Amino acid sequence: MTDTLRTSLFAVFVALLILGTGFLDNWNLALVILNYGLISAIMALGVNLQWGLAGLFNVGVMGFVALGGLASVLITMPPVTEAWAAGGGRVLLGLAIGAAAIAVLVTVYKRMAKGRTRNLVMIVLSIASFFAFRTVFDGGVSAIESVNPSLSGYLGGLNFGGDAGRDWWWMPIIAWPVGGLLAAGAAWAIGKVALGLRSDYLAIATLGIAEIIVAVLKNENWMSRGVLNVTGLPRPVPYETDLQVDPAFVTAANDLGIDATTASTLAVKLLYAGLFSVFLIVLLLLAQRALHSPWGRMMRAIRDNEVAAEAMGKDVTRRHLQIFIIGSAICGLAGAMMTTLDGQMTPAAYQPLRFTFLVWVMVIVGGSGNNIGSVLGGMLIWWLWVAVGEYGPDLMIWATSALHAESALKASLIDSAPQMRFLVMGTVLLLILRFSPRGILPEK
Repeated sequence: MTDTLRTSLFAVFVALLILGTGFLDNWNLALVILNYGLISAIMALGVNLQWGLAGLFNVGVMGFVALGGLASVLITMPPVTEAWAAGGGRVLLGLAIGAAAIAVLVTVYKRMAKGRTRNLVMIVLSIASFFAFRTVFDGGVSAIESVNPSLSGYLGGLNFGGDAGRDWWWMPIIAWPVGGLLAAGAAWAIGKVALGLRSDYLAIATLGIAEIIVAVLKNENWMSRGVLNVTGLPRPVPYETDLQVDPAFVTAANDLGIDATTASTLAVKLLYAGLFSVFLIVLLLLAQRALHSPWGRMMRAIRDNEVAAEAMGKDVTRRHLQIFIIGSAICGLAGAMMTTLDGQMTPAAYQPLRFTFLVWVMVIVGGSGNNIGSVLGGMLIWWLWVAVGEYGPDLMIWATSALHAESALKASLIDSAPQMRFLVMGTVLLLILRFSPRGILPEK
C-alpha cells in the first residue's frame, strides 16, 4: 500500500466517523467532536514537531495550553475599570520592580568577579528586591481582588469594545496568536534552563513547570480570577440568540426545514469549524514545508545522532530551543482557541491526563514524525474519547442485560461505564505499540 493511499484511507475513515456520528446520532455532537478534534489536531501537531522532528520529550503540554487560555482572557475580556483604579498601578509597578531586580541581579552576576563579595552582594540585592516587590505588589493585589469579588475581582482584559466587548468580535481571533506568543515566551525561558537536560530529566522538568503554571493561574485571582473562573468570553462568531431573532436567518432555516434554535447552534459550530480549519491548514502547510526543507532535514539529523550533527558544526542546543519554542507556541495557540470555544477559563480543568497524555496518544497513534498522521491521529483519538464517554453507558447496559435488574455488579458496571475511556485509550495505545509501533502513518 502506497503512502498516499494509506493517508487517504485514514482521512476518509476519520471523516466517516464524524459524519456517521451526525447521521446516526445528532449533528450537534458531531460538530462538537469536529471542533475539539481540530483543536486537538493542532496540539498534536505542535507536540509532533518537538518529538517527531527533534526528539524532545515535552510532557508539559498542559502548561502551554493554559497560557494560551490565559491570553484569551487577557485579550478578549473588557477591562474592570474599578479594579484598575484600586490597584492596577501598584501591580504594574510591582511587576516592574521585579523585572528590574532580575535584570540587576543578572548584571551583577555577569560583571562582578566570582567570590565572596559577589555572593554577598547577590544575597543583599535579592532580599531587598524581594521585600520591595512584595510590599508594592501585594497591596495592589489585595485592592484588586476586593473589588466586587463575586463577579470580577480581577483586572479584566484589553477589549475596549462596547456591549461587553461584543462590538470588537475580532478580538478573540487576535487572542489566538497572542496565546501562541505567550506560550513561546514561556518556552524560551524554560528551554534556556531545561533543554540541556537528558530526555528523562527534561520530561520531569517540563511536567513540573506545567504544574507550576497551572498553580499560578489557580491562585493569582487578580490576573484571571483563579478557581472562581472567567465566564462569558466574547466569541468571533454570532451568538445563537442573535441569529434566532434575525429574520433572514430564520427564513433560511425554515426553508431548509430546520427550526431556528437548532439551526443557530449548528451554524455557530460550523463557523467555529471553519475558523479552526483555516488555522490548522495553514499550520500544517508550514509544518510540511519545514519538514522537507534543509532546516527540517537538519533537525532530523540532530534527532537521530546529536554527536554526529554537532561534529558537523550544528548548534544542537540552539536548534532544540527553536523547535521547542515553535511547538509550544502551537500548543498555546490551540489553548487560546479552546478557551474561546468553551466561552470560559477554568484553571482546575487543566489536567495532565487530557492535555498531555491524550495529546501524546494522538501523536503516537497517528505516527510520530508524520505531520499529517499526527493531525489525523488527533481527530481519531478525540472522536474515540468522546464516543466512549457518550456511548459507553449504553454499551454497558447491553452487555449486562443478562444480569438481574437489581444486581449490585450491574449497577456498578453501568455507573463506571464513562471511565471505560481510560481503559480504551490504554488498550489502543498498547495495540498500536505492538502491531504498528511507528503509528498508523509512519514517518517516511
